[in-house]
Amino acid sequence: MNRILIKNAKIVNEGIIFEGDVLIEDHLIVEIAQSISAKSSATKIIDAEGNYLIPGAIDDQVHFREPGLTHKGDIASESRAAVAGGVTSFIEQPNTVPNAVTQEILEDKYRIAAQNAYANYSFMMGATNDNLEEVLKTNPHNVAGIKIFLGSSTGNMLVDNEAVLEKIFSSTPMLIATHCEDEQTIKNNLEKYKAQYGEDIPVTAHHLIRSEEACYLSSSKAVALAQKTGARLHVFHLSTAKEMELFTNKIPLRDKKITAEVCVHHLWFTNDDYATKGNLIKWNPAVKTAADRDALWAALLDDRIDVIATDHAPHTLEEKKKPYLQAPSGGPLVQHSVVAMFEAFHQGKISVEKIVEKMAHNPAIVFGIQKRGFIKEGYYADLAIVNPGLPWSVSKDNILYKCGWSPFEGYTFKSRITHTFVNGQLVYHNFKVKDIQCGQRLLFDR
Repeated sequence: MNRILIKNAKIVNEGIIFEGDVLIEDHLIVEIAQSISAKSSATKIIDAEGNYLIPGAIDDQVHFREPGLTHKGDIASESRAAVAGGVTSFIEQPNTVPNAVTQEILEDKYRIAAQNAYANYSFMMGATNDNLEEVLKTNPHNVAGIKIFLGSSTGNMLVDNEAVLEKIFSSTPMLIATHCEDEQTIKNNLEKYKAQYGEDIPVTAHHLIRSEEACYLSSSKAVALAQKTGARLHVFHLSTAKEMELFTNKIPLRDKKITAEVCVHHLWFTNDDYATKGNLIKWNPAVKTAADRDALWAALLDDRIDVIATDHAPHTLEEKKKPYLQAPSGGPLVQHSVVAMFEAFHQGKISVEKIVEKMAHNPAIVFGIQKRGFIKEGYYADLAIVNPGLPWSVSKDNILYKCGWSPFEGYTFKSRITHTFVNGQLVYHNFKVKDIQCGQRLLFDR
């Protein structure tokens, strides 16, 4: 039997922090108490005094690039980076190659993950203008949800047929997650900047091309459609102040039919950072203004926004060094998301309890994930220990992403992940990921 006793931790769970011990046996948390004795010499004891013990983060939006784009990243490499960052479960998106728009292709991804994932995993089923029959075959018990791109993506994944959209919303019984940017608005803005700059558009125009208007038009349409059809909608990576009016904090999360997510980069960077970071912070939706960032923080803290994620989407440095129009959007974040939010804690922007709520509890509630996201007896032992006073600098030699770079490179974080447990296995310790691929397929209470 695998038996681990974590002693003297600042245990963070359901809005409170209390000092105590946690006993793990095999995959599960079996006891939480002020003091627990080892009882057996075979018990591994970890003294976490002065450190936070948190539920492992659940990142509800990543792109791990497998199959088809594995020069950028793959399930093994990116899930290793995830556990090094205290992320113990991930939900991956369907715009791989081929797109996961049939049940057969979707299950192929699960087979790859079963052999290679260091963290727990689920994959979204992708919708297109013409695959409703396949979408409706999706099993709500073992698939996270349906993903709809309302802005351009890889392959044939832009859903822009109004009748199809309404049919998906009205006939899909499970969670629908959306990428919301209005394609025509973006095209019009792009033509305007091409007329001004030709092919040499500066990256500083990115947030003006993929504008507030483009985001709001699309997200407001998705919200209106969900209200009309009764669909269960989750809006990914919100980026503007204007969109915040679409969401409410007047309903308990478990009763919400429309939920919202924000990503770390939209809480961290602003358009002023394009001057120094360039294409490295070129994301879709775009990083926008300081006023937008402030509004996202306000909505996060007052519970209009429910979840913090990453939209982890690695590209090679060679790809990112291309001119603006040719450089792909997206960047790697999953190794640094938890410590980035702890940095915000040190800055007085957010409490540790709120970080845990938005990165672990709420993703579990929003998706209905079974027995994860909390520190509770009988739950899976997906846990991370965070030392809040162990500064470290992000550099090439400690970046685990396959692409080998990070937008945080050179930044010194005040906190560091020291231990990560996945299903009771200590997979990350002494700043090294152990060769234990013990991730399990996430299951859902639906």
